[in-house]
Amino acid sequence: MIPLPDTVLAWVIPAVVVFGVTAAAVAVAVWSVRRARRSPRARARAEADRTRAGSALVRLDDAVGELDLEVGLSGALYDGEAPAALRRARMIAQHVRDESFESFRGLDDADPDEVRRVSARIRSRTEEALGVVAGARAAHDEWMRAHRSAVTQVDAAGARLERLRTELGDPGALVADLSGRFDETEWQQAAVAARTASTALTSAQQHLGAARSLAADPTRSAFPELAVAERELRRAASSARALEEAHRLVTDAALAMPQEIDATRAAVAQAMRVRDDLEPADAERLGRELRAVTEELDRLIPLAARRPTATVEAIARLRARLDLALGDARTAQQRLRGARTALPGTLASARGALARAELAVAGAGADARVRLDAAQRELAAARRSDDPVEALDAARRAQRHAEDAQALADYARLKTPPADPLAR
Repeated sequence: MIPLPDTVLAWVIPAVVVFGVTAAAVAVAVWSVRRARRSPRARARAEADRTRAGSALVRLDDAVGELDLEVGLSGALYDGEAPAALRRARMIAQHVRDESFESFRGLDDADPDEVRRVSARIRSRTEEALGVVAGARAAHDEWMRAHRSAVTQVDAAGARLERLRTELGDPGALVADLSGRFDETEWQQAAVAARTASTALTSAQQHLGAARSLAADPTRSAFPELAVAERELRRAASSARALEEAHRLVTDAALAMPQEIDATRAAVAQAMRVRDDLEPADAERLGRELRAVTEELDRLIPLAARRPTATVEAIARLRARLDLALGDARTAQQRLRGARTALPGTLASARGALARAELAVAGAGADARVRLDAAQRELAAARRSDDPVEALDAARRAQRHAEDAQALADYARLKTPPADPLAR
């Protein structure tokens, strides 16, 4: 081998040293930057930004709810057609809220830089949408004060109150029907909704009376009392819907429960036939799961008549456990048949979980609301799907999201107990 000239070595060696040191310095710098971005301090800053974005998102979600009320009230005064500015503001706010929910949900596993960037975008878009809503509401309020008298609005609200009272009827009758047939855990939610609806109607009537008295005095404004009355009417209407839904969920579950039990037993029998074609080790594993599912089903049956919704929800979980145990051992036709029989009970279970979550999430933070939004989307997807397997998967995701939303709301409520006992 021919030795390199001394002049070449004298040039190459320093160059290698310089480039090596530079590369090492760059590597250390990159490592330091990445570590700083993932440091506890960086994560704390990112979490603070995420919290601020969540607070803005909660304000927007509340504003959308208020705007829904205002559009409905305006429609009552405009022959069923709300002003274009209000409808446009609601559409913008709903669009921004829904997209921001999606973005906020994606922050769970993001790195701090991504969290801060997305949080800043959420806050910017949310504040912009809130500005649009505030502007539309201010313009509408000014128009209403100039063109609609307080007496007219009080009369319209009074008519809605009487119509709602007629539609609600005797809320105690629905609760009595449930309490005579089922355990308290089955009708407790309906009882809370009935009490809330009755209380809200009474409160709305009182505030409307005060607004009517103020409207007769040209030197005083009736609008503050009228606004409170409108909110109470909205609370009454929402509680009336919750009462009807709670009653329907329990009675539907009671009717469907025998079929759900039979369908689960049939699914276990089918799984036993699948087990016969498996290798010994897989067959033994599946056999243990089948015995456990059968034992749990037998344990549920004695209480099923008194606890139908709890039984249907437990059966839905058993069907999911059975599908997990079977894995890929079934044919496509067997999976399709199993999904068709499991879907009705799972949809009912997801509806029940969603109804409970909607009550729990009222007044909760962004995390609970985002999970609730995901549950609503998945349940809608399950109902739209023509594929039973896809629909079943979506319904199960909806139930998980709804349960997560309720758990998050309950946890937040434990940390900050509400002042209003009816909020529990």
